[in-house]
Amino acid sequence: MKSVRDIDVTSKRVFVRVDYNVPVDEELNITDDNRILETLDLILYLVEQNARIIIASHLGRPKGKKDPKFSLSTVCKRVSQLLKKQIFFADDCIGDSVTKMVRQLTNGQILMLENLRFHSEEEKNDDTFAKKLADLCDVYVNDAFAVSHRDQASITGIPKFAKESGAGFLLEKEMQAYHDSVENPKRPLVAIIGGAKVSSKLEALENMLKFVDKLIIGGAMANTFLKSQGFDTKGSMIEEDLLDKAASIVQKAKEKGVDFLLPHDLVCADKFDKDAQVKKVLVDQIPDQWMALDIGPKTALQYAKAIKEAGTIVWNGPMGVFEMEKFMSGTQVIADAIADSSAFSIVGGGDTGLAAKKCNVADKVSYVSTGGGAFLHLMEGKKLPGVVALE
Repeated sequence: MKSVRDIDVTSKRVFVRVDYNVPVDEELNITDDNRILETLDLILYLVEQNARIIIASHLGRPKGKKDPKFSLSTVCKRVSQLLKKQIFFADDCIGDSVTKMVRQLTNGQILMLENLRFHSEEEKNDDTFAKKLADLCDVYVNDAFAVSHRDQASITGIPKFAKESGAGFLLEKEMQAYHDSVENPKRPLVAIIGGAKVSSKLEALENMLKFVDKLIIGGAMANTFLKSQGFDTKGSMIEEDLLDKAASIVQKAKEKGVDFLLPHDLVCADKFDKDAQVKKVLVDQIPDQWMALDIGPKTALQYAKAIKEAGTIVWNGPMGVFEMEKFMSGTQVIADAIADSSAFSIVGGGDTGLAAKKCNVADKVSYVSTGGGAFLHLMEGKKLPGVVALE
């Protein structure tokens, strides 16, 4: 994978694919600009190198049609504020008017294109569309780790036609963090996996048994594992069709000598509600029709002890329904243990990144990934199509 640092970009038109799929409120105000902040070093570098910069991204799911609420014009203003620099905005991402604006760029100037997904050809990875985008530039740079697991025109299509292609700083940083935590970890390597469904992390769990020393399970997915081990999980959310698979993962962990940790106490509720009645019980004492919504305090302490002994920590998925105060404690204890550890720690994006932020540990871990799906894709032992396209 060639780095943008190894490419002469002076006076060249550089197409930078970023991921500015940022959350916005009903008034279209950006509520979290972290994904923008993570790309500024690269943009400033390209400005200093006298490149002519074209920024491209998607926002939301406009389903291949123009939709004002998914316009990148708001994002363009925010990037301009952060860089303290004028950024031109194109009202499309292909076409004669866009080509004209690109040709008028001088060294160090920046143009942001309108939402790539206003064209259905982007998600279909249409070659004709990819070539039109590639024709805008001399150099293509992928700095969109969070969408690099997708086979789409601006990710894997453009490199087929661009004269030169390379990785941006954020993509390099993400791949390095993955390498440091999984491919070359300091032992013991402890993975903490939570979230709602075993199904969404099944491949990752199976693959992780090949390289982790300890696997800590929390979140609603722990219920499926507990039921597979003979516990009556009462009204808790479980995936009945995956009970055999869950049992086989526990068995494989034993065979491989992986320490597989499941909760032994839980925080239960009589309903899925922030005002629910709550009890802390052992795993075999859930009241009838009640549901487990967080790991219990004893389990949280046991998990924190395992984290304290780690040489490397990978965290993907909260321990409970952390969005509700009554069921946040397990995630908070785990987050604090990771923050207090001197081990190299990587936090998967998506919900886990939000949990780290809510627990006030985002700046106390070694690295918070910008991509949930892409991070999981790597954990499944797969290569990212966006990275392969640069090789």
